Amino acid sequence: MSNLKVKPIILAEQIQTSLTNLEPLTRKAFLSLIPPSLLDNRADVDQVRQALEANYGSVSVPLSLMSGIPGICRRASWQVTATLADTGNGWNLIELESGDTTKAQFGLAIDIGTTTVVVYLVDLCDGTVLNHAADYNDQITLGEDILNRIRHAAEPGGLARLQKAVVDTLNRLIRRLCPLPMETGKITAVAIGANTTMVHLLLGLNPASICRAPYTPVVNNPGLIPAGEIGLDIHPLAPVYCLPSIGSYLGGDVIGGILVSGMYKQPGVSLFVDIGTNGEIVMGNEEWLVACAGAAGPALEGGVTTYGMRAEPGAVDRVAIDPDTGKVKYTTIANMPARGICGSGLVDVLAELFLNGIIGRTARFQNGQEAFVVVPATEAASGEDIVVTQIDINNFMATKGATNAATDVLMESVGCAWQEMSHFYAAGAFGQYLPIESAVTIGLYPDLPRSAIVRLGNSSGEGARQVLLSRTKRLEAEAIAAKVTYFELNANPSFMEKFVSSKFLPHTDLDRYPSVKLRLQTRSLPVNAHAE
Repeated sequence: MSNLKVKPIILAEQIQTSLTNLEPLTRKAFLSLIPPSLLDNRADVDQVRQALEANYGSVSVPLSLMSGIPGICRRASWQVTATLADTGNGWNLIELESGDTTKAQFGLAIDIGTTTVVVYLVDLCDGTVLNHAADYNDQITLGEDILNRIRHAAEPGGLARLQKAVVDTLNRLIRRLCPLPMETGKITAVAIGANTTMVHLLLGLNPASICRAPYTPVVNNPGLIPAGEIGLDIHPLAPVYCLPSIGSYLGGDVIGGILVSGMYKQPGVSLFVDIGTNGEIVMGNEEWLVACAGAAGPALEGGVTTYGMRAEPGAVDRVAIDPDTGKVKYTTIANMPARGICGSGLVDVLAELFLNGIIGRTARFQNGQEAFVVVPATEAASGEDIVVTQIDINNFMATKGATNAATDVLMESVGCAWQEMSHFYAAGAFGQYLPIESAVTIGLYPDLPRSAIVRLGNSSGEGARQVLLSRTKRLEAEAIAAKVTYFELNANPSFMEKFVSSKFLPHTDLDRYPSVKLRLQTRSLPVNAHAE
């Protein structure tokens, strides 16, 4: 492959795990076969299958490959390499090549988000991520959020349009990783982390029942799907494995996060939170896991603020306000002229506004202003002020309040207190780059010892990589899905009460945030919950 010389990258600095004893979804085996003779006149396909079964057990050969096997064997002087797909109950032959190609084995680990899609090219020989590509999900043009896409799927031809949109996105990213069309056929395995609706739309399954009581998906664990059946531009027989879902609102992306965090193997109680376009929260340990989910709004992906944007060159990613002069200091990604503010920059802005008394505990401007200038027009790429408005703050606080309230519901349901949390795992856009101190200051993260706060980054993508490379991890993922108990937030009468309480900075109960309380007292700022 032309891009195998690029410097290897990792999925997330804190969490990419080195897997030992790799058991990838597909494997290669070199065969030195015996040319047929009057003494050994076995059928060509039978000889290939028998040679493989000596080491792999039951092997099936699809009809589509049978006619080509005699020619390949003879042209290669009976020195061939077989590619086998692990079915869980045996193996399927999906390719036979001339010579020894066992050192060239490639797969894809994919994270399909409602807003963005990321594809990682993985070396199946050693598990290394060789390259990656990311882009917006083309389905956005057909619906900004999951509910709108489910509605669109119900229109004539809507489901086909949505399926084509996500497949087009994936194929565009695959072509970026493999510029030459012939190279995509060398990709022989795929693992995908995605929410339940995204999996349905990828597979062309009707998602209508996902949002209607009793909220039953068509399938939670679709098993292995040949890539050609869904239109992926890779080897047509490459198995595609989607991490199993728990139900309508907890998908394989969450299972991947639980798998990567390791919380399902730990004795202490941990909390896992992934807030993007949708929000998922999981709590538990080695004995039990409980979870809830709900719409969060793309607060950290640039979707609810006037000058919000993804973490791209030109995005303001760090902000500080000098307490003596009030001067704003900021940095941008790639040191480019400021174009907007990404999630980490927005969290910094809110924390700095709060700590400097510019906004109060109720997250409203103190002096009646409606906006705060982060980047003056003279420094902005557009030539106009880049600001954070009161409406922007209100939108962000709704996401923050929903996250806190859902977490409180879970803790109350299982009788746990914040003090009992051994780890807090922040995943996705919610956790990859957000500044920890600022996130704690505004109550987005709990006020735990900082060593207990772990930013997982793209744990959905890393979870996909792990199940791509390890049968053991695939079995663990399916065991996790069977273990989780789901709590329906809409059925909990205290959710709205907790939601209102959580829309304060950092929270109505300031004692839950002792480090923030101390900082406010140090700066002589009011600590009354209703102080403005």
